[in-house]
Parts: sequence; structure tokens; C-alpha cells
Amino acid sequence: MATKHEILSEIDANFPQYLNFLQTLIRAASPSPPGDTTEAASVVLDFLSSHGISADTVAPQSHMPNIVTDFDGGDKSGPRVVLNGHIDTYPVENPDKWKYGGPYSGHNDEVQIHGRGGVDMKAGTAASIIAYILLKKRAQKLKGSVALTVVSDEETGGKWGTRYLLEQGGKASPWRGDCVINGEPGGLQSIRFGEKGTLRLTFTVRTKGGNGAFRQLSRGANIVAAQLIQRLLEIESMTPHLPEELRKHFDNPEVRLAADEIMGPGTAEILLATTVNVGTIRGGLKVNVIPEECVFEADIRLPIGLLAEEVLDHIFSILKDFPEASVSKQEAASNPANYCSVDHPFAKHIADTTEGITGRRPVQLAGLGGTDCKFYRYLGIPAYVIGPSPHSMGASGEAVDIPEFKALIKIHTLAIWNYLGGET
Repeated sequence: MATKHEILSEIDANFPQYLNFLQTLIRAASPSPPGDTTEAASVVLDFLSSHGISADTVAPQSHMPNIVTDFDGGDKSGPRVVLNGHIDTYPVENPDKWKYGGPYSGHNDEVQIHGRGGVDMKAGTAASIIAYILLKKRAQKLKGSVALTVVSDEETGGKWGTRYLLEQGGKASPWRGDCVINGEPGGLQSIRFGEKGTLRLTFTVRTKGGNGAFRQLSRGANIVAAQLIQRLLEIESMTPHLPEELRKHFDNPEVRLAADEIMGPGTAEILLATTVNVGTIRGGLKVNVIPEECVFEADIRLPIGLLAEEVLDHIFSILKDFPEASVSKQEAASNPANYCSVDHPFAKHIADTTEGITGRRPVQLAGLGGTDCKFYRYLGIPAYVIGPSPHSMGASGEAVDIPEFKALIKIHTLAIWNYLGGET
């Protein structure tokens, strides 16, 4: 009879094989942009095939394939759980700064597996794939069904990845499910039930140009832009309209402590704050010329309870003082804040399982960055993130802890096993 103890024993026995799979997946470079994940997708397909599992490829963009597969339990009447993860990664800016043969080495130093994407999020995706294999092997013991979606295009918006899968077929899409687990980096001390939104804007300032010596003729586009940027910081004083139950949750000292522990001091405050960051700035031909045009981009992070429309209204009021400036919204990169219930039965199973594996009960947190879980939550589908520590995510020298990866496989597998009525 299949039990969770038998599953844990199988994970322990086969862990070297699972570790090799993660290393191979990291070595299949898939930086986004440009977003070509064909090699990584082949690694996934080969691994599934080696365990007797066939999968379909859905590729609205040929270089961005999505791998999907599913199975029914012995009793089909239960809920449908979706395992969701992406295989595209951040690009690499400084390849010479990496040890162990470069950014895609997959090197095992017996403590960590090194390489771009190990943390975000190939370890989490690999854990979900392995969990799917272990669960399908025991399908007859489960009540409900399980789907696996291994997607591309997460790093650049999800239009051709998770979002595409959910939109095709509408409510009948087999990849929607009743609840979702995702292995994005967040730390095993937390379960992410929501995340801040993004509002990406492009500002263009146009003024009269000229020689730098004739300052009396024009302030210059860059000067106007600098003054506008300073005014945009007013947005950070805007407060969200947070539901009372969520405000009480985020005020819990245990939640605040976990947020600061995982993501750094001050995180508990930032979770409920609006933040403004100005990224690329383009303006000016040379130092002694008054520039006619300056273009800059702003990344505004919206806490739960604050709508983009409220922020835009404030920005439009600011722009009344800057007739030289205009603004446009980057629609594809702008998404509302989102969250789901902290009390869903599946969330409780994830928490119980994690506590049993790690000895510490995770707290429910919202994420600072975006994940594909937002697309499920927009549809009213509860989606929860539990993955490895985010500490080296996107950095030169990105590496995932081996014990965390092993624990993550167990958590993803047993959380679904228990939720779908597997034998204990």
C-alpha cells in the first residue's frame, strides 16, 4: 500500500537522479530575453519520457514551448491540482564573474547547485516535475486529478506561457484547475498567497534644445525630467485600501518577522507600501548641448488594496505642472496586485506538509515580485507559492541549496498527496 513514508523513501533513494536532472536543466541555457527555451523543454520532455510519461507541447511561439500533461486519480470526483513552473530565466550580465565554468555550469559543490536559473526557478520547476511523476505512479490512490504545466515567457510577461494556456479554451481549459502550487523562490519559511502589482510607465519630456551656454532659452528635457522624477516620489505616500482581515494578518509579529528574515530588513513595511523606481533614462547627445527630449521608464509596485487607476490619477495631476511631459502605460508589463484566501484547505495541507518536513511551520506572505500565479488568482483560482530561498536570485553566482531542493520535492509531492486523499 502506497503511503507517504514509502514516497519519502523513494525520494531519498532516487535523489542523486533528481539532482542530476536539476543540473542538466540548469545547463540548458534559457535566458529571457531572448526567451528561447527549446533546449530546456527538451530536457523536461526527456526526463518525463524516461519515467514513462508522455506530454504535449503547446508553442504559440516556436522558440517558447510550453510542456503540459495531466492524469486522473482512481476516483475522479475530487479537486484538480495544477503544478505550475517556468523554465526561462534572467539573462546573464557578467559571465566572467561566475565560478565553476560559467553561469550555466550546474556545478555541485556538495552544498549547492550553481548556475543561472537554479533559484528562479528551475529548482522549483524540477521539484514540481518530480512530484508529478511520483504522484502519477500512485494515481489510483488519489481522489481528483493533477496537471503539470511547465511554461516559457514568465520573465517577460507570460503572454505566450501561463497566460496563453489559461486563455485558450476559456473556462474549459484543462490547465486552470481548482488550485495551484508553484515553486518560485520565496523560502520554505513562507507560503506566498498574493503579490504586489506592477505599473510600468514610459515618460517622454520634450523641450526646446540648444547650445549648453544658452541656458536662459530652455531648461532642457533632462532637467525637466529630473524635477518630474522627484515629484513622482509623492506616490510612495499613497496608502492601500487593505481589507481588515489582511491588515491584521500583515500586522502579526510572526508574519512581519518572517518577511524580514526571508527578504531582508524592512520588507514587512515594503509589503504594504507603494514604491517607485526609475530605470532606463535616455536623453541628450553630448554634455554641452541642451537636450530636446528625455525618455525614462518608471516601475511602480502596487501593494494589495491600491489600484493602478488611483496612481495614474495622481500622476496626471502632477503632469499639469509639467506641460513638456507625457506618459504612456506599458500594458503588457502592468498587472494588478492579487491575492487568494489564506484559509483554503490546500494552503493548510502545504503548511502542514512543510512543517512535517522542515520542522517549522511556514507563514502566509505576499510576494514583492510577480509570478505566473497572478493569472490564476485573476480567475479566482487559489494559487500558492512555496520554493527555495530567494537570496541569490538573479545574482552573479546564483545557487540553490541542495537540502532545500530535496525538501521542496517532498513538500510538493506530499502536499498534493495528502490533499487528494492519499494514504498517510
